[in-house]
Amino acid sequence: QVQLVESGGGLVQAGGSLRLSCAASGRTFSTYAMGWFRQAPGKEREFVAAVSWTGVGTYYADSVKGRFTISRDNAKNTVYLQMNSLKPEDTAVYYCNVPTQAFRMPRPGVPPGEYDYWGQGTRVTVSS
Repeated sequence: QVQLVESGGGLVQAGGSLRLSCAASGRTFSTYAMGWFRQAPGKEREFVAAVSWTGVGTYYADSVKGRFTISRDNAKNTVYLQMNSLKPEDTAVYYCNVPTQAFRMPRPGVPPGEYDYWGQGTRVTVSS
């Protein structure tokens, strides 16, 4: 059974940084892309970033380009999201995502798969 456990959220002032982690278990993830989505209060869940199974290919939402960096460590089955220059509009619950299909890449503008795996979420609050 696949499990995704996020950590690293918290309260930070605008301009600050946080690093989110998502530890995956239950299968080998070396052929699966991994991603991050977020959901702000009163809004729909939205794509943030994704990294390919090799860790080389990445996608970012326009709103976070240049500020966020996604990476992964396949030896640890862990994906990271380094968030710098945080803004109040980054306030949201951040969710780790793993597609159910190998070699399928989450990307902007494409809804996640109906049966994708999700973590429980970690809350990020950015104060102004």
